Formats: sequence, structure tokens, C-alpha cells
Amino acid sequence: MPDTHILGIESSCDETGAAVVRSGQQILSNVVASQIATHQPYGGVVPELASREHLRAMVPVVRQALAEAGQTYQSVNAIAVTQGPGLAGALLVGISFAKALAFALEKPLIAVNHLEGHIHAVLLEQRQSGDGDLQFPVLALVVSGGHTHLYLARRQENLWTYQNIGHTRDDAAGEAFDKVAKLLGLGYPGGPIIDRLAPYGDPHAVKFQTSQIKHRDRRDHKQSLAEEDGPRFDFSYSGIKTAVLRYVETQNLKPSIESRRQALAGIDKPQVEDIRRLCDRQTLNLVASFQRSMVSDLVAKTLTAAGEYDVQTLFVSGGVAANQELRATFERDAGMQGLPVFFPSRALSTDNAAMIAAAAFPKFLRRDFVAMDFSAEAGMSLR
Repeated sequence: MPDTHILGIESSCDETGAAVVRSGQQILSNVVASQIATHQPYGGVVPELASREHLRAMVPVVRQALAEAGQTYQSVNAIAVTQGPGLAGALLVGISFAKALAFALEKPLIAVNHLEGHIHAVLLEQRQSGDGDLQFPVLALVVSGGHTHLYLARRQENLWTYQNIGHTRDDAAGEAFDKVAKLLGLGYPGGPIIDRLAPYGDPHAVKFQTSQIKHRDRRDHKQSLAEEDGPRFDFSYSGIKTAVLRYVETQNLKPSIESRRQALAGIDKPQVEDIRRLCDRQTLNLVASFQRSMVSDLVAKTLTAAGEYDVQTLFVSGGVAANQELRATFERDAGMQGLPVFFPSRALSTDNAAMIAAAAFPKFLRRDFVAMDFSAEAGMSLR
């Protein structure tokens, strides 16, 4: 079969991405325009600003991706774009541009679920490493700022199917990291900062309880009619976020937090070392204890689910998969169970378009194209 070059476009949140991937296996280019500087003053993503920045970045990012890949608009075989889930306005920027390209170039258009993209980010690099044999079923933990999901993934030739066996009832794990960092005046984005600060604190200094969920989520009742029944492994992180807030209040940490915020505001592009210098021992211990509790919960529930469903392979993907402690803990604990675990590289852990182009390749082989009247689905689920 001749090589298939797919141009992927990703704009689900605050990263404008474009990439060209050859036959779902080789990344020829992967360009990402970050919006961190735009959202940093607000301590989180502002949807309206995100949409505006996507409008500014889309054309130059796509042009750069094509140039780096040695491709042209005419030479690519198909256009792939994220349909959801994500911010509606941000998604529509990418979708509108992809539709215009596909119409003008008379190329097939492929709609991709962002969550499936994160799963295929792992597959993409696994294929590149030459390790093509996977044992099924695969359990995929997709963990990021907006998502914490567990999927059983199965494959029949070019058709991938997914069964959701767990999700967060409230905050996603990455959202909890970012909100705790904001609460402690550590800067934005919070997840990577906490990851870098945690080794300097005592992870056993503060005791946090993670939620043990016994009953089925009301949102699952409709799904359970269509999905095979089985145990669920849901997550909840609003409680630990509240526990950190209570600790800040009872330990009277607010004055030091405000002092740190003001000091960081006076530093142009503060580095982690600047932030660490402004943290006392108690704050570093709090950060380390929070991260340890989050990581322990994610790993324990995922490995329990893996045992319950007798999975053969584990994928961990999404922005939080770049966390050093999460990776190390999964590798150690999964290794003790004899369960192979795969992560994407850090560049493919966060939102990018290479994963969208890779996930589109099996759809291209099935000729699973979309009509021009499809639209964004902000709350899109994965099946």
C-alpha cells in the first residue's frame, strides 16, 4: 500500500496544533503553538481568549507543519481534525479551517475524538520503536487537565472500540493539580510546577484521604444500557482540593501565599528555582504530600481495574502522564504485577496534532469520512 500522509489539526483547548503523519506510524512534523503566556495572568484557560489565539495561530502553524514535513496542501491524502471533547469555540476554529481545506482541496475529511487521539499517541510511538505486537485487551488511562478516564480498548483489524469503565465524578486530575497550584500561589500551569517542586518536600508530612466510591454515577445509567455490565473504577478529586484549602486555612498559610504571589509577579518569566526559593518547608511538604496522594489514587485504581478485567497491556496518556512520579510509580507497581505499561513521550503527552493524525489513519483505511455539515461536540464521549 502506498504511503498515506494525513494532516492533523488540533484546537480542543489552549494549544494550536498541526502535524503530518505518514501511514499512522511516522511523525514528519508536529507543530504546537502554546497559549500559556496568554492565560497565565488568569491562572487558567479563558475560553474566549483561547478561541481568539487559535484564529491567530492556525494558518502559520499549518503552513509550518507542511513545510517541515516536505508536504504541500495538494500532496496530503486527507485532513483530520479534533471534533471533541473540548471547548466549543476552540474546537470550531479548527473544524472550520479543516472544512475549508478539505472543500477547497477536494480531500477526505476525518473527525477524531480527542480522547482517542491520546490513546493513539502511545500507539504511534510504540510503532515507531518497532515494538508492534500488543497483547489485548488494553486498558488506557487518559489523564489530563480536562479528563480522567479509564477505557478498555479492543481492535479488530482497522476498527478500534472502547468501553469506559471509569471516569472522574468531578474534577479531572490535571484540574486538581492546577487549582492547588493556583491556591498556593505557585504559578501556571500548575501541574508541571508541582511535579518539579514535590521532590523537595516530605510526601508523608500531610495525610490526605482519597475518595472511595461505592455507588454507580447517575450519568452511567444510560450508558450501562448500551455497554456490557461490569465493575466501575471512578475517580473524585474535589475532596482533596478542599482538604488542601482547609490545611491552608488552619495552618494560616495565606500571608505567605500572598507574599509569594507578589514576589513572582515581579519576576519576568519565573523559573521553578525562583518558585522553590519562595516556598518554605511546610509548603514544599504540602505539595509533595498532595502529589503523592494523587499519584497513589490514580495508580491503585488503574491497577485494580487492570486485574479485574484481566487486561494484558496498560497505556497511560494525557498531560498528567508527563508527571515524573506518576510514571515512576506506574512502572514500579505495574512491573510488580508483570503488566507492561506504555507512555507517550512528554511531547506527545500534552495536546498535539500528531496524535490526531495517527488516530485518523485506521478511519482512513475504513473510508470513515465525515460530511461537511458535522460540527463540534464539546461533551463528546468515546465508544
